[in-house]
Amino acid sequence: MCIPTVAEPAAALDALAVVRDYHQRSKHRFAAYAHSPDTLDWDAQPAPFRHFDGATQIALPRLSALAPGSALDKALQRPFAALDEVQPPLPADLASIGALLQLSLGLTAWKRYGPDRWAVRANPSSGNLHPTEAYLLLGGIHGLADGLYHYRPEQHALELRASHATTDGGPRLAVLLTSVMWREAWKYGERAFRYCQLDSGHAAGALRYAAAALGWALAEQPQVGSATLAQLAGSDRLGEFPARKRAETEVEEAEILLAVGLTGAPPAPLAVAELQALARSAQWHGIASTIDRQPMYRWPLIGEVAAASRRPDGPPPPAVVLPPPRPRAPGEAAQPLQQLILGRRSAQRFDHQHSMPLAQFAALLARLQPAAGLPWDVFAAAPRAALLLFVARVDGLVPGLYLLPRSEAQLAALRPRLAERFRLGPIPGIDSLLQLTALEPVALARTARALHCHQDLAATACFAVGMLGEFDAALEAGPAAYRALQRECGLIGQALYLEAEVHGLRGTGIGCFFDDPLHELLGLAGTAWQSLYHFTVGRALDDARIESAPAYTD
Repeated sequence: MCIPTVAEPAAALDALAVVRDYHQRSKHRFAAYAHSPDTLDWDAQPAPFRHFDGATQIALPRLSALAPGSALDKALQRPFAALDEVQPPLPADLASIGALLQLSLGLTAWKRYGPDRWAVRANPSSGNLHPTEAYLLLGGIHGLADGLYHYRPEQHALELRASHATTDGGPRLAVLLTSVMWREAWKYGERAFRYCQLDSGHAAGALRYAAAALGWALAEQPQVGSATLAQLAGSDRLGEFPARKRAETEVEEAEILLAVGLTGAPPAPLAVAELQALARSAQWHGIASTIDRQPMYRWPLIGEVAAASRRPDGPPPPAVVLPPPRPRAPGEAAQPLQQLILGRRSAQRFDHQHSMPLAQFAALLARLQPAAGLPWDVFAAAPRAALLLFVARVDGLVPGLYLLPRSEAQLAALRPRLAERFRLGPIPGIDSLLQLTALEPVALARTARALHCHQDLAATACFAVGMLGEFDAALEAGPAAYRALQRECGLIGQALYLEAEVHGLRGTGIGCFFDDPLHELLGLAGTAWQSLYHFTVGRALDDARIESAPAYTD
């Protein structure tokens, strides 16, 4: 998984073929699932937390220790709906940076069932395996030397991974995300690369909501290529990520750089040359802890698609023009934002008798349309994912299949492909939602369950969502667009999680679904549209046998 040089045109075509081949090979089918381990030893699970031995550790203030009535405390007790409003930005200091990280990537609870104990985090993850690692690029922040810091969520602390020369100017903050792909591959095999990209999208969304709570903006820096990101993160310094058995278990794949607008305005694009100079002159600290001492399997396809989908440095892309955010109804999302964000959980079971009010459903769907507000302004690319809805229990809606295009271009592209099989009838009072076909409740439940790897979650939810990506059109921009497609779906998932909580419901992401059978259900031939991620929303049933404890003890 070394970092390649910038690809020539022929090599870029080869890389695109690798990406397309990977996507096909990693599909689940009725006849066989994607290649994955035959057995799992949960006692030998890869380490869920990484640290750097020898790096200076700095404890971050915890939200539980906030002074009541302080500016930060007041900001976090505002209603969740207030995130749509322009807020005076809080100063960047240890307390606000700690809040940013605890609200987005920190632990929210410890769970226990019998002898098993595991952490729940603010950012969800496929299988709760958490491949995402976060690094902060800091400059001009009082109390913190300029440098690159690794975030340790289990300690809620920063580790100084690299020291940078002090520069003039105001405070600067950016977040760099990497993936320890082996954490996912250990359980999911070849499909793990997809899940790492979805998790990157979830993490970016979690960071965007947390930044808004502080009055800050957040924006992807797509002009910074993969090789530069790896230099900046130090993940290309393979000697500092020693492997006990195989190198691929320890490698971190550089994913994305997100710049923080500390004034509340969108941040200016970061200059690639300056970032490269920063990495070259850095003084590095620490040796990475081991992720897996005795891996049992190998998945070379993951390294191949990772290398093929990396992007080169380039100029900042033009800004995408999105419509303004839609206002919420009076009283909607009145919960304190800190409580709602930290209270997010993935549903394990749903109440199959609960029906969702139509007004709630319409309000939730409205928040999934891309707009100039959060979280949709975090990524630079135009939206590429439309939503297929398996609606089971929504008052006033006939059970069946529905389509929610997220742009006029998507509707224009999908309409001729679907019109021969489905009626495409508009739903009064719900903008953009189209009914494809009605299904008897039993048939709908059977279909939803079967297409989601026979999981009851899809059949007992109020509704399930399939995210259809404009696959061929997106890949015209190059193989790196494959990651962007998956990340957009992860971002949609993060919005679904929090919007479900707004309405007293719960959601859960579903990465296991039968790809081509779903396309066949819709009559979608070829690869123009591909199913990339699924999600369910309903009233959760908690398991009283699972004990819960605070994330951090003071």
